[in-house]
Amino acid sequence: MSEPTRPETLPGDLSPEERIDRYIRVDHAGEYGATRIYSGQIAVLGRGRHGPTLQHMLEQEEVHRATFEDLIRKRRVRPTALLPVWHVLGFALGAGTALLGSRAAMACTVAVEEAIDEHYAGQRDTLGEDEADLRDVIEKFRQEELEHRDIGIANEAEMAPAYRLLYGAIKKGCKAAIWISERV
Repeated sequence: MSEPTRPETLPGDLSPEERIDRYIRVDHAGEYGATRIYSGQIAVLGRGRHGPTLQHMLEQEEVHRATFEDLIRKRRVRPTALLPVWHVLGFALGAGTALLGSRAAMACTVAVEEAIDEHYAGQRDTLGEDEADLRDVIEKFRQEELEHRDIGIANEAEMAPAYRLLYGAIKKGCKAAIWISERV
């Protein structure tokens, strides 16, 4: 007797179009949040030695955000309804960690960028040739996020007071924001 075959999709699974819409929505929200985090860090640390580094990372995140805004328009994807929340929370997270010192700000960067790396890698791995352009954009941005993580580590993120606690809380918060932004 042969094994029964499983259907390729199950009840409740997203259609390919819905999945791509979800990717674009959440990626736009994440890049928007990242611009707010770096803006908050720059508001506190922008005139110090880390100012140019933070500005470089912000500029890359602004390109990422603009790219996903363009995809939202072109593909007619509904953005997350939570942008006003991410506007405030992103800036507060950036400024708050910067007020704890440059190492804490860099710890924030490491946690956020590692969460985004995992998120983007998962998306990249599900995209086929029919979405090669989107897959390439996601991979390019993932590499830039890893550059930001490496900058954070090089700038003593792991020496921040209570690094493990700060890192863990921020990374879990990012993963929660990703989950929520995909759906709302």
